[in-house]
Amino acid sequence: MKVIEDIIKIITTSELRSYLFEGFINTLSITFIAALIGLIIGFTIAIIKIFAIDNPKLKPLAIICNIYTTVIRGTPITLQLFIMVFAILAIPGFKVTAVILTFGINSGAYVSENIRAGILSVDNGQMEAGRSLGLSKLKTMTKIILPQAIKNVIPAIGNELIALVKETAIVSIVGSTVGTLTFDLNQATSTINKTIANYLAPAILAAILYLAIVYTITLIINRIERRLSISDNN
Repeated sequence: MKVIEDIIKIITTSELRSYLFEGFINTLSITFIAALIGLIIGFTIAIIKIFAIDNPKLKPLAIICNIYTTVIRGTPITLQLFIMVFAILAIPGFKVTAVILTFGINSGAYVSENIRAGILSVDNGQMEAGRSLGLSKLKTMTKIILPQAIKNVIPAIGNELIALVKETAIVSIVGSTVGTLTFDLNQATSTINKTIANYLAPAILAAILYLAIVYTITLIINRIERRLSISDNN
């Protein structure tokens, strides 16, 4: 079949293969840097919202956090990417930074709600028990509440990471060239298509690589969940 022949040609041609490899590495880089930013933002916002419940001084910050999560979760990431790249950070040489920040900020809004829900899922009696032992609210949160909440949050965080992998496929809409971090798997298929007329062949290879990333993340998350369940039973 022509598709199989073209797939073999891509794999055996060093230049075409290098496009896929570069796109694969860049997709991983964008995903995990953005995920780290998202985790930091999400954790910070979740803690602010939780502590603001009993602390009036944090109410203004909590309101800002609520506006942030509402706006980010309520608007398309494509629009957010355009605004960040062509308006807020429309500075020569800052495209990569703008792209990563966009995905990180977007992810942070969803992660914050996942973490907040995980913390709230822990029984209120745990906080009361910690405070009765003389622990501060912060120490009770870090030593008692968060360890339990993390177990509840891991599946949701894993799903967000998988969603982030697939969302990076839109990075090419802001313009991607070979040799830059924004040259992702999706853009690699378009570049290969200039040599291979059959778009299906590079698309299949890109899909396999996306699946490999998602499957690896799924395996890691499942392994972590199993380890945590074993520790619960011991």
